[in-house]
Parts: sequence; C-alpha cells; structure tokens
Amino acid sequence: MTSTDFTRWAARLEAIGGAILCYGLVAILLYYGTFKFTAEEAKAIEPMVANSPLFSWLHTALGTQGISNVIGVAEIAIAALIAARPFSPQVSALGSVLSIGMFLSTLSFLLSTPDLWHFVEWHPLPATNAYGVFLMKDVFLLGAAAWSAGGALRAVRRRSENAGWAPTSPDRSM
Repeated sequence: MTSTDFTRWAARLEAIGGAILCYGLVAILLYYGTFKFTAEEAKAIEPMVANSPLFSWLHTALGTQGISNVIGVAEIAIAALIAARPFSPQVSALGSVLSIGMFLSTLSFLLSTPDLWHFVEWHPLPATNAYGVFLMKDVFLLGAAAWSAGGALRAVRRRSENAGWAPTSPDRSM
C-alpha cells in the first residue's frame, strides 16, 4: 500500500466514522426523545430532574410528565436540526451547539442526583447506580455533538467562501 493509498483509506474511514457519529447522534436523540412522552420514561427521569438546580423549577411548574414532554420535544427538535446538515450546515451547527448544552445539562445530573454515587470496599473509585450508568453515555454523546458542531461550522465556512461572501480572516485583511 502506497502512502497515497493509505492516506485515502484513512480519510475514507474518517468520513465514514464522522457520518456514523453525526447520524448516530440524531438516531439516539430521536429514540430517547420519543420515549420521553411515555409515563415510564417520565417516572425514570424524575429523580434526576427533580433534584437538578437547572431543572427542578421546571419540574415543579410542569410536573413529571410535563417536563419529560418538554425534554422530548427538545431532543427531537435538536435531532431534526442536526439532520439538516446536507441542506443547511448553519441549521445543523445550531442543533449541534444546542446538543452540547443539552449534554452538559444532563451530565450535571451526575453531581445533583442523590444516592447516585457510592463506595465499594474492593474498589478505590466510587461506583454508580443505574442512573449513573445511563448518564455515562452522555460523555460520548457530548463528544459526538462537539464533533458535529465543528464539522457543520467548517461546512458553513466552506459554503460562504465558495459563495464569495466570507468574512476575511485577520491574516487576509493585513
């Protein structure tokens, strides 16, 4: 395999991986977003939202099912925004940035949910219950959201440069 072949192969793998990250993120948001409209899912997230400094006021105002519905609508809307990337990288960038905020919010539950962490005699690090295990996926999803935002913003820049109206960078303006 030549160096050029290797570089092309690596670029192709990177592009495939990026598409999987982007549309996998969309699929997960749609999947979990639709479940938020069920009583079972609303009950499952209640301990996290009820104890969150960011969400407890909304839980009080809307109730368990109400806040779950709002979160579901947000997840589905963000998924739709990210999925718009082939048509509008600007819209996709907005959705990706919103998903970064969403995952940072849900990761805050790791700090605010009571009884989530506990120590086990035989292990030096704290262990977590099922809520913590569920939330750990959001670390990966946060990374996918950041990758998606970066890719969408690069696509916005490329489109604007190709259209001839891109703002000049500080290097070009000198």
